[in-house]
Amino acid sequence: MNTIFGFSHNVTLLIWALVSIVFLVVLIAKYKWNPFVTLLISSLMLGFLAGMKSDEVIKSITGGLGGTLGTIAIVIGLGTMLGKMMAESGGAERIATTLVDRFGEKRVHWAMMTVGFIVGIPVFFEVGVILLIPIVFIVARKTKMSLLQIGIPVLAGLSTVHGLVPPHPAPMIAIDAYQADLGRTILYSILIGLPTAIIAGPVFGKFIGRRILVEPPANLVEQFMTKETRKLPGFGITLFTILLPVILMLIGSVANIVDPEATSQFTVFCEFIGHEIIALLIAVVFAFFSLGFSRGFSKEDISRFTSECLAPTATIILIIGAGGAFKQVLINSGVGSAIADIATQANVNIIFFAWFVAALIRVATGSATVAMTTAAGIIAPVLGQNPDTNVELVVLATGAGSLVLSHVNDAGFWMVKEFFNMTVPQTLKSWTVMETLLSVVGLVLILLLSTVV
Repeated sequence: MNTIFGFSHNVTLLIWALVSIVFLVVLIAKYKWNPFVTLLISSLMLGFLAGMKSDEVIKSITGGLGGTLGTIAIVIGLGTMLGKMMAESGGAERIATTLVDRFGEKRVHWAMMTVGFIVGIPVFFEVGVILLIPIVFIVARKTKMSLLQIGIPVLAGLSTVHGLVPPHPAPMIAIDAYQADLGRTILYSILIGLPTAIIAGPVFGKFIGRRILVEPPANLVEQFMTKETRKLPGFGITLFTILLPVILMLIGSVANIVDPEATSQFTVFCEFIGHEIIALLIAVVFAFFSLGFSRGFSKEDISRFTSECLAPTATIILIIGAGGAFKQVLINSGVGSAIADIATQANVNIIFFAWFVAALIRVATGSATVAMTTAAGIIAPVLGQNPDTNVELVVLATGAGSLVLSHVNDAGFWMVKEFFNMTVPQTLKSWTVMETLLSVVGLVLILLLSTVV
């Protein structure tokens, strides 16, 4: 089916893409269908509407799903194991208590943002919240500060890393789709992420903490108070374990910049250990010793931890894979090229365009992951026609867009609401505003950085 109502082929393809995305959004947001199933159905629907043959549609779906998960599934699995070792060993608590002691009680909300940022590097946002919420309650009680003044900076740190900083799955999806450089993306993400987290975290947290006063749920406080006491691991070894994958990836990128042709064996070795899969694998094995055996855990304990933590990641891995399938159908059906042609003719700023597309899908579906994977498929062909664009900044813009305006269709919204014992209006005024600040401030800083690099 080439054209409808006399529209050009490109416009017709865009209409079918829009119909498929609206179908996707309505089924997820209104009818609460499983995102994995819905993405697969939407991929089939788009392929057939765009005039693809049935075997081409199936090949696009399986190829897109497999291609996306080739690296991402391993990154998620290893990152989750690293986070689990940190949780079980008490490493997260050690980082929090050390930073609180160093920063002092008056500046404790700055320490909490730093904790969220550091702890968020190897773990999912949801895992990070569960990991750090006992520390938020303990610190708020100890310092007699507002729960939100302590909690919002932690959430800002975790959310910033989740949307912007590799090796998190969301930025990794865009890095893969846009063929961006991993090391440069990490560098830019920290340059953009830290000031963004500061504004949405300690600065906004202090403002909103005075206006919304809440008490943590009594049953959770009691649960955390009766927690077994254990000797915590050292701060230095914990910090080194968490940052090890990032350090290795940066080493690989620096080696590539210094010796782009890889003329020496040392460069080849640095690039090998700097690959995200190898870097995370090294860090996980190191964590088995630094946060496992050295803490008195047996090999059975470590085996149990690493098995337990993988089950909850199945859903997110499947959603990411299905998002990759949808992305591939967008590309193979010609929709990606049609969007690229129209965007090029309209002379739209690609960084803003990437943010806007991801933001629209995020607001509609409530999922940062769905927003990131779908937007990556739409934006990638546009980049192909604009070779001078800084693709690393487009990765960050897509990530920033995927964070905007979390509301009642986002699981994270309800998680924060329940943990902080807030009403829906209170959650909208605090959490939703914080997420939107992260997104908009991030976009502004990315646009400013694009004038320099």
